[in-house]
Amino acid sequence: MTDSKHFEVIIVGGSYAGLSAAMALGRSLRDVLILDSGNPCNKQTPHSHNFITQDGETPSSISNKAKAQVLSYPTVHFINNKALNARKTGQGFMVETETGEVFQGKKLLFTTGVADIMPEIPGFAECWGISILHCPYCHGYEVRNHKIGLLGNGDMGYEFAKFINNWSKDLVLFTNGKATLSNEQINKIKGHNILLVEDPIKSIEHNAGQMQNIVFTNNRKFSVSAMFARVGFKQHSDIPEKLGCEITEQGFIKVDDFNRTTVPGVYAAGDNTTMLRAVSQAAASGTKSGAIINKELIDEEF
Repeated sequence: MTDSKHFEVIIVGGSYAGLSAAMALGRSLRDVLILDSGNPCNKQTPHSHNFITQDGETPSSISNKAKAQVLSYPTVHFINNKALNARKTGQGFMVETETGEVFQGKKLLFTTGVADIMPEIPGFAECWGISILHCPYCHGYEVRNHKIGLLGNGDMGYEFAKFINNWSKDLVLFTNGKATLSNEQINKIKGHNILLVEDPIKSIEHNAGQMQNIVFTNNRKFSVSAMFARVGFKQHSDIPEKLGCEITEQGFIKVDDFNRTTVPGVYAAGDNTTMLRAVSQAAASGTKSGAIINKELIDEEF
């Protein structure tokens, strides 16, 4: 294990929120370390949208450009390494990485995002972010007015159909088994010419992530241009919870309006704190966190 190294702020997670926080802190002359495992949730997504000046860029090009700009500030450091553990110390926090390196920081910011939990449908994970989509604001315009599938059931399926109907009037709701919608919801869906398909799904046929057919357990096939789905998720890192940070009923790290967790000195920003998953939101959240952390360091030092 190497000797520990000291920073004012350690940021765990080096994607959009983490890089934005690091820029704010670097411009505030703070010594910052970013630890990143290199496994962003949007790694399969071909293009990023709904972010002014970056609309249509690849996620990697945005993050690579951001990283280059952030690292132009001499007090910001970036290490490709996975944080495994953290603990409170008298001076702040100690973080241990996968390779055994140990770093110390006065403040700790988690911008670790979330990990999506794919349903056990062969082909689903391969299409995720490419033709099976989660956010209409990010990807709806590109499939507007196409035949679009929706994977959902019950109240969630109904609300999903109602929502995506804004982007296309040619929708198919796949409940992947017997529908649990109310009769009123079914009548409303059918009244908007939304097809309801209750057959259980066996697999997704695709070509390099582009959906070709939905295959049902009775071997019937159905073709759509794209499908929107909401999947489960878990925190990408369990370190905040092990430190004692409160997790909400929805599975997010609980933060206040200043991105402070329930553990003093620990902050969180980006997808791990909110259901609003967008590059622009993550960047804004990171910028706010960096400013707040700098202000609190100033208050402690002055």
